[in-house]
Amino acid sequence: MTLFNDTDLFMSGTNGRKDFELPDADVILIDNFFTKEEADYYYEVLLNNTNWKEYEMPMYDKIVTAPRMISWFQDKSDTIHSGDAPELTKELKEIRERVQVEVKLNFNAVLLNLYRNGNDGVSWHSDKINRSDAHPVTASVTFGETRMFRLKHKFRKEVPFVEIPLHHGSFLLMAGTTNSFWEHQVPKTAKKVLPRINLTFRKVIK
Repeated sequence: MTLFNDTDLFMSGTNGRKDFELPDADVILIDNFFTKEEADYYYEVLLNNTNWKEYEMPMYDKIVTAPRMISWFQDKSDTIHSGDAPELTKELKEIRERVQVEVKLNFNAVLLNLYRNGNDGVSWHSDKINRSDAHPVTASVTFGETRMFRLKHKFRKEVPFVEIPLHHGSFLLMAGTTNSFWEHQVPKTAKKVLPRINLTFRKVIK
């Protein structure tokens, strides 16, 4: 089956890297971080072999089921509390290695999000910093349907929000003070879309 041919970014010779010039942020996008063949492979493996779970979250004065599914993996280590989190699979370790080589940082956990269709999304938020550094680095990989990723400054209303289409096989890095000064979201869409899998690699501390 031919997957996600909505972009020509997989053509050889294209770098696909963009450094965003944003205040109080370090954001880098690499569109063709994985080849088409690699992205297709990881998409199929993760979609079909991951133990996806629904979870509940607070919204205003009630608890609701989040409009997406998740799965959390973490290294087994004496320096962090792993709880019942499973060890990263072979494929997740392969993806992590590629990411770590690119950013020259080490990550010990990954959150997988499954956006099943256009009814799934995530509202404006910043990543939680408990069990992370004050300025956590998030290394994000996308497999599957292209979905829009939005960023907006928390305090400077005059700064326009940013829209970044995250394609099949792309890599997005948010570092520095991005998490402290910016919020992000993946909006829902009325379009008929196929599933999207997003991996966010993190450094969790005890």
